[in-house]
Amino acid sequence: MQYEGPIYRPPSEADSLLIQATVGCPHNKCSFCMVYKQGPPYRVRPVDEICRDLQEAREMYGQGVRRLFLPAGNTIAMPTADLAAVCCFACEQFPALERITVYGSSRYIAEKGPGDLALLKDAGLSRIHVGLESGDDEVLRRVKKGTTAREQVHAGRLVVEAGIVLSEYVILGLGGEERTHAHALATAKTINAIEPHFVRLRTLVPKVNTLLLHQIRKGRFRLLGPHGVLQETRTLIEHLTCETLLTSDHYTNYVNLEGRLPNDRDRLLEQVDSALTLDETRFRPPFVGTA
Repeated sequence: MQYEGPIYRPPSEADSLLIQATVGCPHNKCSFCMVYKQGPPYRVRPVDEICRDLQEAREMYGQGVRRLFLPAGNTIAMPTADLAAVCCFACEQFPALERITVYGSSRYIAEKGPGDLALLKDAGLSRIHVGLESGDDEVLRRVKKGTTAREQVHAGRLVVEAGIVLSEYVILGLGGEERTHAHALATAKTINAIEPHFVRLRTLVPKVNTLLLHQIRKGRFRLLGPHGVLQETRTLIEHLTCETLLTSDHYTNYVNLEGRLPNDRDRLLEQVDSALTLDETRFRPPFVGTA
């Protein structure tokens, strides 16, 4: 099997077979992301190459593979016919396959439209991980996300209505001290409009070779401390009214939260409040590793 460039997968795909379908990210402008800034440039792997990798995986692991994740950073941008062909071939190779998953940003999902998403669903695509990051248009503009809250809602609803499981990712602290409240409120409003199956929390950790880290060092972005992030988390949870599973399955977070909203709201808020009673020195430093 062949792999090129950084290969990332969500924690929830830890047990999935990884077969690379695309290389890099077609957007690659987000100020907080360093994954593909040094390349390689975005490209779609030929379908026959991907299928050969699937055949090799079958020879290595047998036909019992149940989960498949198709990196890299924005595989939903792949031409629909190509991605559908890969999904169909994967289902042929692995009769026990229960889940095929990709990363996908709202812009490229919106470009697909309902017809293409229905085709992909029929081909076997069953889950999409989307970096919502924020529902605040000003935050989205500042971090160069390349989308708007309105487009995020449109894309998210397309996925849900196609019958594909949707995981939306939120980056706590992405608005910094200046826009923490606006970021939390607008993000809750956007998620409520989408009604995703999962909301996955991440906390901003500045990375090397990113514009955001440069802005922090120049004093143009004021990073939230642990209490600020926890208060932002509290505001977000308070204003989430849709039915969804909220989880914080990532090393960056200050508190491990998991529960179904709105039923578990009070318990989740109690966990946050408990964490807020701790001195900030009890939490990890704002930078993890070399920054």
